[in-house]
Amino acid sequence: MNCTFRFLKITLFPVVSLILLLFSGSAEARYAAIVIDVGSGQVLHETNADTRNHPASLTKMMTLYMLFEALQDGRVKADQQLEVSRRAAGMPNSKLGLKRGETISVDDAVMALVTKSANDVAVVIAETLAPSESEFAQLMTKKAAALGMNRTSFRNASGLYNRRQLSTARDMAILAHALIRDFPKRYKSFSARSFSHNGRNYRNHNRLLKTYQGADGLKTGYIRAAGYNLAASAQRDGRRIVAVLFGGRSAKKRDRQVARLLDRGFRKLTDPIYLPTGGMVKQDIRPPAAKPLQLASAAAQERNQVAAEVRKVDSQRIWGVQVGAYYSYAPAKKAAEAAAGRLPKLLADASVAITNVKGQNGKIYRARLLGMSEGRARTACQQLKELSTDCLVVKDRTGLKLAQNVGS
Repeated sequence: MNCTFRFLKITLFPVVSLILLLFSGSAEARYAAIVIDVGSGQVLHETNADTRNHPASLTKMMTLYMLFEALQDGRVKADQQLEVSRRAAGMPNSKLGLKRGETISVDDAVMALVTKSANDVAVVIAETLAPSESEFAQLMTKKAAALGMNRTSFRNASGLYNRRQLSTARDMAILAHALIRDFPKRYKSFSARSFSHNGRNYRNHNRLLKTYQGADGLKTGYIRAAGYNLAASAQRDGRRIVAVLFGGRSAKKRDRQVARLLDRGFRKLTDPIYLPTGGMVKQDIRPPAAKPLQLASAAAQERNQVAAEVRKVDSQRIWGVQVGAYYSYAPAKKAAEAAAGRLPKLLADASVAITNVKGQNGKIYRARLLGMSEGRARTACQQLKELSTDCLVVKDRTGLKLAQNVGS
């Protein structure tokens, strides 16, 4: 009997352990962290920052980015009522418990995601902005790539487990930075400590808003496969830093770890050997700032057009680069200006050109930098790709539409 027991113990224990490992989910979680200085984009600290993990509800930061962009472009309005589908109503917790056919305003939807991290509301937003949640996830992934989040893929709008929904601490820091930069007014929503809907009050899951001096956002996340995640932003003495952590072992431990990361970041900002352009920090992951257009008088604009026409007929300068195609003018313009800002010397005299063509779903705006020789255009495109900016070399035969003269 003892021999039989020892045999079963030796042979079955590894099998049982493997089964427990596979079904526990938390065994997949990997610790990763990054801290950035938002002002300079410099990385102040990183550990496994490029390791791909499940983002959990940090996903909702991108869902909100997409919604904020739709609000900015006028595709939805803040007081618009969004209808709840059967699929949205059937989402698991965390959720508001919306019923099929019920409606929720866009403003309330924002607050529900920020505070309650409501999965049902995430699907409502996805189905408002795209034919289905899966198609919305494809748009999310494309937007991530456009922002420089090159190791991120989305499969849903909520962050519920999907083995192919993956991101990194660095990518989520880029997303946090983009939310702060691109939607400063809407970003203030992330500092809300509570939210009321239909007579119920929901507290923000981000406890650092109460416990950490200067904290003003962003988002928590948890699924077993991910562990406890958090992207946090804080301001002190006019400086803002963002810390992202994946794979915390509990909510309390995660919060303590992120608080320590923020403390470390602020200490480095006051260290005399800290250099915004190098020194002890490693790299700049700031989404490139927009290069301002020089909007001048009508006469000056006319001179610019003449100069553009001259470049067009110059056989050595009819090439350019395309850095994206969008369904509205504003993001196309922003992408072109951002690309120019990434290579200020090489693209110093390139012209920002937003051209449009008719697509199946309306106009498509192409973000281009034109007025270069073929060699310079190819060099610029290669360097932009090395900086994680998608790029295509194009030949301009039809003339330039200068960005400052094209309506949105």
